Amino acid sequence: MKTKIILFSIGLFLITGISFAQNKNEPKSIISEKVAIKKYHTKEELERMQKGELLFLYMERIEVLIKTLPYIAFATKPGVTMTTLGIPNDSDNRKILDNQFEATDDYYEATTEFHKKILPYSDTSKLISAIIFYEEIMKSLHEYSAYH
Repeated sequence: MKTKIILFSIGLFLITGISFAQNKNEPKSIISEKVAIKKYHTKEELERMQKGELLFLYMERIEVLIKTLPYIAFATKPGVTMTTLGIPNDSDNRKILDNQFEATDDYYEATTEFHKKILPYSDTSKLISAIIFYEEIMKSLHEYSAYH
């Protein structure tokens, strides 16, 4: 019985290792699937929200912009990979893309820390204006994608 458990465990370990090894070489989406605005808001909706909710929305929109705008020459929505763009999916290009994602994550983390400490001091009306502005930028990205 002990032998069966050991063999089963080793087999499961090998299968898991193989599946992760295969995922490493798959083309990655240039824009993350996780980065999206769930809902756009009107000024009236935002004015009814508490400042804590507005701060969350502001930071969510900043994340989307930070993780989308640098790549609009390639794509404006998730799902586009280096392969779909004709860029070789070799180890050098994957490494460059991974380094870019890591640098973007580091920048976003630093920006988030700054916003958590300083943004609560912002004027609520300016915060609402900024959220609307960021949402308009995101809407315009959908129009931008129609040009090509």
